Amino acid sequence: MSEIALVYVLFGDRASAETIARDMVEERLAACANLLGEGQSIYPWEGRVETASEVPVLFKTAPARRDALMAALAQRHGYDLPAILSWPVSTTPDYATWVMKEAAG
Repeated sequence: MSEIALVYVLFGDRASAETIARDMVEERLAACANLLGEGQSIYPWEGRVETASEVPVLFKTAPARRDALMAALAQRHGYDLPAILSWPVSTTPDYATWVMKEAAG
């Protein structure tokens, strides 16, 4: 098995999720972006419990590109404090090779 990095981000609407996801793939910071189904988030914010509809996006990238991808997402995101999470995952050697090629800087 080989490793790639996954980066998970929540967006406030599908249009901004799609625009930023496309930008990240076109800029080769990510090999792939999966826009998932809308979900509900419940969280404390500024002294109140909030509920919001959000669109999660799962980015697949090369481990060496992960930090640049996370920085670009933070810079372009519309939230004051976006949730940008990452973890390494194992995958097949062929898929990892494709991710490394497509997310080459």
